[in-house]
Amino acid sequence: MTVTPDTAAGPIHLAAHFPGVNSTTVWTDPRSGSQIDFGSFEHLARTAERGLFDFFFLAEGLRLREHKGLIHDLDVMGRPESITVLNALAALTDRLGLAATVNATFNEPFELARRLSSLDHLSGGRAGWNVVTSSDAFTGENFRRGGYLDRADRYTRAAEFVRTARGLWDSWSADGSPRAFSHRGPHFTVEGEFTLPRSPQGHPVVIQAGDSAEGREFAAAAADVVFTRHGTLEAGRAFYADVKGRLAAHGRAPGELKVMPGVTVVLGATDAEAQEKAADLRRRQISPQNALLALEQIWGRDLSGYDPDGPLPAVEPDTDPESALSRGRVRAGTPAEIAAIVAKWRALSEEKGLSIRQTVIEASGRQSFIGAPGTVAEAMITHVAGRAADGFILVPQLTPGGLDDFVDDVVPLLQERGAFRTRYTGTTLRSHLGLAEPVWKG
Repeated sequence: MTVTPDTAAGPIHLAAHFPGVNSTTVWTDPRSGSQIDFGSFEHLARTAERGLFDFFFLAEGLRLREHKGLIHDLDVMGRPESITVLNALAALTDRLGLAATVNATFNEPFELARRLSSLDHLSGGRAGWNVVTSSDAFTGENFRRGGYLDRADRYTRAAEFVRTARGLWDSWSADGSPRAFSHRGPHFTVEGEFTLPRSPQGHPVVIQAGDSAEGREFAAAAADVVFTRHGTLEAGRAFYADVKGRLAAHGRAPGELKVMPGVTVVLGATDAEAQEKAADLRRRQISPQNALLALEQIWGRDLSGYDPDGPLPAVEPDTDPESALSRGRVRAGTPAEIAAIVAKWRALSEEKGLSIRQTVIEASGRQSFIGAPGTVAEAMITHVAGRAADGFILVPQLTPGGLDDFVDDVVPLLQERGAFRTRYTGTTLRSHLGLAEPVWKG
């Protein structure tokens, strides 16, 4: 069904995610570049700005993940710290938003508020903060805090962190002079004066990534953008309705939170060619070794003796969290959730006669838009018009040129259909996202 622009819920928002961990990135491709060299960050950021994207998005990790006591094969080692990279990119871009993932568990409000406000000032109001949390002792060992934070406290600390940071950003008076700031709460006590005046967009944009009930409630209460993933149009609509439906309880309107799932895009001259490219891409992403790693992370057992081209193991998963093979990575979920995943994978394997590798390829694929440029443009419009998303965070399979074709071939079609901007009309990230500047509480 063709969806005309006037049926859409609003203009499509687009962001670019710099790829890295997990199997999305195909590092073996000869076109793949360095995840450390600044030229890689510059290329992708310039492509995103040329495509008039809302923002450029960097993930972050505070410890290299391990699997069976060794550095995880799919981890990126050596990536520079996110805000440092974004400060450098601020000098090379004019309008593109610059968003960093920073952990609210292993940082402090005053110090991080200052770093983010500095980026916001230096970029002219283009900073964003993706708030993430952690409760695992493995990551905490790098901060001498191993295991100190109960899982139930992750989001209460994060919520207090965001409130404190926003209070600091608001603490200067309207005439431009600093005022004393005081906060006392369960997690933080802050007394003093903030060192920077209010930034050009009031506050850096707050992004939240998480799909749990706690994460959804945190997004509804505190975030400007929620970064999620869902595999179908129907699942997207259900998530969208749920998280938007939570806003009223926090005194917020639906437009105050943008839902932007992470997606991949595979383009071809025709739909059939794109499908062939996507199938080849998944085979390259899920090597025999990667298939066993993925299976071990679900089963919680050493499965190295199994043949990736053979059937799924008959052994039941080990659901004891203390015996997990992987450290620094969130496991699939509760014992019941893990059992449900195993049952689903077994049913899929039996129904289609799939091997371990084939099952992982089919079951673990990210939500993707696959097809000719016109097909992809129409599908994106359909998702936004159908209230499954407000836009998308594109996760390319190649570093750093993975979005070149999308910007060249799909963005013009979105513009022709009136679904995407033809120029930046504002200068701040909030203006790109259609978000009002926060009311000054200083």
